[in-house]
Amino acid sequence: MIASLRGTVLSVGLTGAVIETGGVGMSIQATPTTLSGLRVGEETLIHTDMVVREDSLTLFGFADADERDSFRTLMSAKGVGAKLALAMLSVHTPNSLRRAIASQDVAALTRVPGLGPKGAQRVILDVADRLGPVTGDDHDAPPLGPRAAGDEALEASADDTAPNADVVAALVQLGWNEAGARQAVATVEADYAEAGESPDTAVLLRASLRWLGGGHRG
Repeated sequence: MIASLRGTVLSVGLTGAVIETGGVGMSIQATPTTLSGLRVGEETLIHTDMVVREDSLTLFGFADADERDSFRTLMSAKGVGAKLALAMLSVHTPNSLRRAIASQDVAALTRVPGLGPKGAQRVILDVADRLGPVTGDDHDAPPLGPRAAGDEALEASADDTAPNADVVAALVQLGWNEAGARQAVATVEADYAEAGESPDTAVLLRASLRWLGGGHRG
């Protein structure tokens, strides 16, 4: 099993990256948080887990061992595959998952696309305290919620401009429906435009995930 990769970052996308190690380019899938820490041309260390299926071999990469171990633990829950486990870690940090599971917060868990109330309850039962205790002072960034009702100028801005297609596609790949993804990206882009900022696609993706993780789903 490939437990980690150390090498040069060849490319970074919204859902994966390629890292060259020993003259071989290794393709990994990863969370937006992990990918945001990678820089093309720089050396990096990625903790990995290989998922073997009858028709595929997929390498998943993580910024640290805690995130990788959480991924493995989540996949041990009934009905949770690699895609859903990665989506859970895209919406929540390992610590926020620990809090949600310890407090049996079904609502927090169902913010993950593809995870309904019954599935969330199953994760709570199957994982229980196996994720370990909450560590450090880590907290998820507060979600970017919808703007105040009646802010017609900002709503028009979101409606008149097509949201970033790459970010919408990445959200759909993570499991959200296209309508919800487009709404999230358009809202976040309008918020940044109001602040006079022009974030790159990686920042837009993380902000859109926070917005969706706050329960504002299409």
